[in-house]
Amino acid sequence: MFEQKKRLLLYRLRKEMNGAALDYMRYYGADYERNYGVQIYALRDIAQQIGCDDDFARYLYADTIREVRLVGAWIADAERVTTEDFDFWGRGVINSEVAEQLAHALMSRISAINELLDEWCAGNNALLAYTALLAASRNQGVDSECAVRAVLCAVNCFSDNALIVRGASALAMTLSADRVSEILAQLPQSPTATALREEIAWLCE
Repeated sequence: MFEQKKRLLLYRLRKEMNGAALDYMRYYGADYERNYGVQIYALRDIAQQIGCDDDFARYLYADTIREVRLVGAWIADAERVTTEDFDFWGRGVINSEVAEQLAHALMSRISAINELLDEWCAGNNALLAYTALLAASRNQGVDSECAVRAVLCAVNCFSDNALIVRGASALAMTLSADRVSEILAQLPQSPTATALREEIAWLCE
């Protein structure tokens, strides 16, 4: 059943192929096993037309084709994501583009966002920590204490990482001034921490 639906999806994706976008993504390191170079806005339009279909989403997300995986993230059902699903969704995060799209499309809407922060920000995978931080910055269910803990944990785990700075600053700026001060007071001395201090200062101007 899913194979036929996937063939129809691939037909639509090929019609949206963009060679220039593909070359741009390859130049900046967003390479995949297979990639049609379809623009994100077109993928979102296709996903919206398909609608929420969680079983099909998981089938697509496990694929190696860039566009198929990203459409899978966009049609997944956030209400069905539990802590037991974290490993499945995490395995597909192979670069910063998938991290950003998964954060926006799915993880920003899950109810287990605090558990995601605790698990992914304390691990050894910076892309997963980046995903969790970005998702939390858009998720209304984040506990502020958990957010502070996650930011500090990610900064300590990844001492020189620009993605962590981007994700941590996005989450920090959703917190109260007191919580931001708490983060700043506990930051270690590292390139990530220094860049985060500068980013927060710039955003607060």
